[in-house]
Amino acid sequence: MKILSIVAWTASFVSIALAAQGAPLPRSTPESQGVSSTAVLEFVEAADKQLETMNSFMLVRHGKIVAEGWWAPYHAEAPHSLFSLSKSFTSTAVGIAISEGKLSLDDPVLKFFPDDTPSEPSKNLRAMRVSDLLRMSTGHRDEPARKRRPDAHWVKTFLAHPVEFKPGTHFFYNTSATYMLSAILQQATGTPLLDYLKPRLFEPLGIEHPTWEVSPQGVSTGGYGLSIRTEDIARFGQLYLQKGEWRGRQLVPAAWGDGATRVQTSNGSDPKSDWEQGYGYQFWRSRRAAYRGDGAFGQFCIVLPDQDAVIAITSGVKNMQAVLDLVWEKLLPAFKSETLAADDESRTKLESRLKGLTLRPQEGSSSPTSASNKKYVFPSNDLGLEAISLEEGGKEDILKARFRGVEYRIPCGRGEWKPGRLAYGVKGTIDYIISTEQPEAASGAWTSDDTYVAKICFYETPYIVRFRLKFSGDQLIFDAETNVGFEKNQQRHLVGKAE
Repeated sequence: MKILSIVAWTASFVSIALAAQGAPLPRSTPESQGVSSTAVLEFVEAADKQLETMNSFMLVRHGKIVAEGWWAPYHAEAPHSLFSLSKSFTSTAVGIAISEGKLSLDDPVLKFFPDDTPSEPSKNLRAMRVSDLLRMSTGHRDEPARKRRPDAHWVKTFLAHPVEFKPGTHFFYNTSATYMLSAILQQATGTPLLDYLKPRLFEPLGIEHPTWEVSPQGVSTGGYGLSIRTEDIARFGQLYLQKGEWRGRQLVPAAWGDGATRVQTSNGSDPKSDWEQGYGYQFWRSRRAAYRGDGAFGQFCIVLPDQDAVIAITSGVKNMQAVLDLVWEKLLPAFKSETLAADDESRTKLESRLKGLTLRPQEGSSSPTSASNKKYVFPSNDLGLEAISLEEGGKEDILKARFRGVEYRIPCGRGEWKPGRLAYGVKGTIDYIISTEQPEAASGAWTSDDTYVAKICFYETPYIVRFRLKFSGDQLIFDAETNVGFEKNQQRHLVGKAE
């Protein structure tokens, strides 16, 4: 019985220890961690006014969260698409695999793909190493394609692409190179990237339910496609700040963290650009003695070792430099080397502002037209929009839309956001926003007597779509525009007729 009791106690202790590893980061007041509440409030106010669309913000100092906020309908428990910030997680997986003896920095890329190698590989392709993939120095002049067709083979396409420069001599930011790291990891370990990281990184950090997009071959995309929460981003940055150690456990070799976050490749000389301060192993060096992982439209994990601080940001902006400029201008002065005197008034103002953050709902004040209750049908189009109608309600309007044979009921709040679900986007493009039905929140209003505008926020992404419906007799002029995207044309114009 004593032996059984000891076993049970040991199992219970281990369970508690593992749970503690994944527990949330502790919270603290800004001043007790040497941070000015007034300065943080100035940053939040400036970000809300000057940047196109902020989604979330979290500030960690001395291992404690001192400020956090989400612009509703974004919220703390919603995962967020990281885009290229995913690359830093892929790098981390490679570092762990190297420490386990599964591969090495000097391994030739071709070693892992004997069945996909061209019949006569070039000298430069034969010379390409894992380290070249990590530091974006593969020797490519342009990026190998990654088409979404079911028959597209991304590894074969990469290996068949011309390698015009000697690997290691030419920096070229290349998302396909990160995909190859994911494919190599899967070949070397027998485990897909997402599954490999779950017990080694995600679970110890308390990152719950991470998802990662996959290629047509079922390989994690590596260079993008990871979705996790804002606090998960902060925990990842804190892990690197602590040299890979997390609550008594070394998750990532300290040497890997040092190597991955220092300059491995020169990538420019503009002192005003945070994208020309050098590149590590899927991490960017920044101005102000910082490094970061970042993703399209303003997804950031910023680590400031000199300040013992981490900043996590998600957003939907076209100018990512503007986000970093605001961090350097407003937040850096907030950090002090000593504990500050309590400032309850400023802290209360900051907390109130952070809790009340929201994206601006659609504004309007005009009266609706009677034509709004009709159903309008559209000719074939790349959006897949087949029919739409608008029904007015009390505190919300209902936009009914049929996309690619699927009927959607989209509640649009008046002066507020109403939750719903929708699949939307131009199928077959890299900017196909929502390939499957996902959560969204919408608001709508009449902006003139014949025009209704619905604003739809896909709050697990940076994407916000604006539908403009102009009623004219038996016609409906439908215009759609997305706030950010990779396509040059983010607008769609369609004309429907009353059924």
